[in-house]
Amino acid sequence: MVKAQDSAGELIAGRYRLLEVVLREEGRACWHGEDIAFGRPVVLTWTRLAEHPREGTREPAADRIMRAAEVLGPACPGRVAAVLDVVEEPGFVWTVTERPPGAPLTELLGREPLDHMLAARIGLGVLDVLTAAHREGVHHGELGPSQVWSDEHGTVTVTGFAVTAATDATRVTSPSYASPEQARGEGGAPAADLWALGAMMYALVEGRPAVQDRGQMDATLRAVDRLPVRAPVNAGPLAPAIQGLLRWDPVERVPEAVVRESLTRILRQNLEETTPPEEPPAFPGPGGDLREGDTDEGRTGHTRRGRFAGRPVVLGGALAVTVVALAVLAAVGGLPGGDDTSASGPAPSRTNAATPSAPSTGSGARPGGTPSASATPSPSPTAGATVPAGFSVYRAPQGFALALPRGWKPLETQSSDDLAYRVTFGASGDPRTLAVTYSTQLGPDPVAVWSDLEPSLRAVSTGYERVGDIRPVTYRGRKGADMEWYSVSRGEQVRTFGRGFLIGGSRGFSLRWTTPADDWDTKTNRQALNVFLKTFQPKAD
Repeated sequence: MVKAQDSAGELIAGRYRLLEVVLREEGRACWHGEDIAFGRPVVLTWTRLAEHPREGTREPAADRIMRAAEVLGPACPGRVAAVLDVVEEPGFVWTVTERPPGAPLTELLGREPLDHMLAARIGLGVLDVLTAAHREGVHHGELGPSQVWSDEHGTVTVTGFAVTAATDATRVTSPSYASPEQARGEGGAPAADLWALGAMMYALVEGRPAVQDRGQMDATLRAVDRLPVRAPVNAGPLAPAIQGLLRWDPVERVPEAVVRESLTRILRQNLEETTPPEEPPAFPGPGGDLREGDTDEGRTGHTRRGRFAGRPVVLGGALAVTVVALAVLAAVGGLPGGDDTSASGPAPSRTNAATPSAPSTGSGARPGGTPSASATPSPSPTAGATVPAGFSVYRAPQGFALALPRGWKPLETQSSDDLAYRVTFGASGDPRTLAVTYSTQLGPDPVAVWSDLEPSLRAVSTGYERVGDIRPVTYRGRKGADMEWYSVSRGEQVRTFGRGFLIGGSRGFSLRWTTPADDWDTKTNRQALNVFLKTFQPKAD
């Protein structure tokens, strides 16, 4: 068993003297120290390495850490601790860094819960570092309070990058801050860093971790994967962002751009207003469940508790949301990125897939798929389309109308102060969902909106694979675009067809139809998609 050297006064590599323990936790110990060669203060962090590194990840940890430091230094000036030296020994590594200002968040967690404004500043600072790192292709994988140092103003410095060898490496430290997919040994991609950010903000405002440490790594990781996260009660306006990050399925986690919008809004309103900040729009809680502390305000129906529930939504507020952020949410289940009434062209087979859309065939492959029959919705909608047996017309309070399968009803409705909204339809026991979304802040080119969102969608999606091309369409005489993709939700592959169309003035609608991938091409599902697209009527201007 590998143990940390932990004697004060001991020299590491004959040069770095250990002075005082800063913290100890599972797999990690941090010391204040001195570089006796230059007489300067340093921080030395001992980290246990994975016992059985996976194939293709056997690069020396020292090389990996130094390379990441070279990349992140220019990308995050002053926000990532400068690495001075790395000393690697069998089973563990010492990382020597400049001493960051302030103290690790673990010290703050030992006191009373933080004010939500300070927690928001810290969270935004960490998010800035993560965004810059992810842009450079670097993920953290071991993020937790011990790797984030903060001064009294909430200015942060992040340490510990690149200790994890790969995105699918097993987590070796801070199990309470591991994401569910890390707990299952499935990976530590950027989405896992977002979970860790949410878990840290939760701990800062609640005074306790979202998942309590069970004393043993395996027991804590099982709890992370299997137990629901209780809704925070002290988070105030931070609650939606925290709950949006702490979603069990990584594809459902709120993207970085949207978290930044939420945190920035809170901080800006605090500076500009003397009254308390307006409550930001609610995201569903982890897994889509509405738990203690969530609010039903502004919702109709109930919160869906199925495996396809809880897809992220951003609804614009006082601050303008960028087109890319809106588009990401449109695809993952938020505001509209474009939507057509008829899906055109032959439906893709599972080995050579093209999305239902205008007569164009794209190619894409569903992993391990087999050929399937074509599903071809009608090419154009008609305002007076006949409602087939088994469907009935639903007229929404928001003004739109469409035909739904009998027994379907609104499962969740979300709205915002800029008049944007999303209504998700479904039925108990039915894994399929249809989301109708309306936005007031869309760009002029629906194809570009989908295209701009794809890198972010891929970053937050498990098993993401686009099917075919993004196709321009004309829907009710207006510009639109279709996009379709596979992803994995709660361990099962699903397939989503999204169509968006503009109605003028940066406004638009979208329809997003999601089904289990294996059931995509059934006669029932082909008919349902056709009916939705043929009967949907936007609100009249």
